[in-house]
Amino acid sequence: MQIICTVLRRQQLNKMRHGKKHNHLGRKAEHRQALLANLTIALITHKRITTTLAKAKALRVHMEPLVTKAKDDSTHNRRVVFSYLQNKEAIKELFDVIGPKIGDRPGGYLRIIKIGFRRSDASDMAMIEFVDFNDLYNPGGAETKTAGKVRRSRRGGGAKGKTETTTAEVVETEATEVVDTTEEAAAETTEDKE
Repeated sequence: MQIICTVLRRQQLNKMRHGKKHNHLGRKAEHRQALLANLTIALITHKRITTTLAKAKALRVHMEPLVTKAKDDSTHNRRVVFSYLQNKEAIKELFDVIGPKIGDRPGGYLRIIKIGFRRSDASDMAMIEFVDFNDLYNPGGAETKTAGKVRRSRRGGGAKGKTETTTAEVVETEATEVVDTTEEAAAETTEDKE
């Protein structure tokens, strides 16, 4: 009997985390969903909250799809997001204020900033906030975004055209410098002859 118990304990200890992609945060599924819903509501209402780093990372994974749904204001999307949050005021804020402001951003709506350690238990603390609602990091907001918006590809095709134009400009400037130096040299030789 004792041998069977020892074998079962070894099997339980040797289990690996295959297929478990999200952080369980030390809670059962219902408790974790309630925690993430409450953190999401707090973040929508206040635009910035302070929590532990693990909770902030789990909240970002949980909330990014909800914010993506808020970009398209339809009844279906409102009902889907309401099924996660169960809070009418948060839904109104998300779809009426946050959705239009982040409408042109292709993801990455939240920013996590590490702020040190908690004094009591020395856990990593972080501040999570909406990227478009922080005026310190992006002053001017929409004006700077539209002015500096450039599409780039990863293939490097755009860089080839830029190098051609820059080399053409360099060749022109070198040619004008060569002409200027030859004219100066000709002027010096004529002065020497005189």
